[in-house]
Amino acid sequence: MWTSMEKIVKEEENRSRPNVGGQAIIEGVMMRSPWRVSIAVRTTGGSIVTDVKDQLPLSKKNRFLALPVIRGVVNLIDSLLIGMKALSLSATLVLEGQDEKLSPFDMTLAILLAIGLFVGLFVALPAFLTSLLDRFIKSVILYNLVEGFFRVGIFLIYLYVISLMKDIRRIFEYHGAEHKTIFAFENGDELNLENVRKYTTRHPRCGTNWLLIVMIISIFVFSFLGRPGMVMRIVSRIILIPLVAGLAYEMIRLLSRYQDKKVASLLAYPGLMLQKLTTREPDDSQLEVAFTALKGSLKEEGIHVEK
Repeated sequence: MWTSMEKIVKEEENRSRPNVGGQAIIEGVMMRSPWRVSIAVRTTGGSIVTDVKDQLPLSKKNRFLALPVIRGVVNLIDSLLIGMKALSLSATLVLEGQDEKLSPFDMTLAILLAIGLFVGLFVALPAFLTSLLDRFIKSVILYNLVEGFFRVGIFLIYLYVISLMKDIRRIFEYHGAEHKTIFAFENGDELNLENVRKYTTRHPRCGTNWLLIVMIISIFVFSFLGRPGMVMRIVSRIILIPLVAGLAYEMIRLLSRYQDKKVASLLAYPGLMLQKLTTREPDDSQLEVAFTALKGSLKEEGIHVEK
């Protein structure tokens, strides 16, 4: 009886814990709590350096921005900007200040290139490949399913190819460390090597899951547009990306909230399996960096926080 009560109390405590997300960066991890952003990296000299700042998510600053679906779009933009800054800063910290940070122009250019790559690979290319089958497919639903098949296929090939790169594999190891650390925190464990090691590298709230869900939801959303010409097809899909991203965000939240339910587990399964490509088993030094970053986001261990 007491064991059951202790279990219930622990589950209640875990549910009251804040949502924490993260991102693997160059030789480190960025963690974000509802109050602050923390970056921890392993320098070339072997030490761990941190950079912690108080920073509320945009969706916390305005009620309208916190509305369902809209908050997904806002969080996507917010995460993209913070992620780019974290990557720039990590490069500087790893080299212990020997390198320069990305300028605003460089950062803007990098974001535009990333958006261009996304649109080119996952919007324009699937639309073009599907257009080659125009004469063979009469059904609008089937047509959009085929386009969705191409989109998911290109996405899987892209992930597989970059996973073969040495530098990317290193980042994927930090990605695994990030997930293990968040799992330990969500289960109420003290953040140390013994506790963090035991968890899986695959987490249901991972951005990889979100991207896969974006691909799947886009099939249904784009089906309502019929079969426009090539140019309108590409333009309409670009315009609807925010809606698709917002819906995918809500789906991720729902799956995470009910991850112990069988239906939610089945729906989340493909995304979790996909993380076999985007995460790798980290070593202890990488785990130390990850939970240092998480502690910083929670303002633990006296880590200095800049306003």
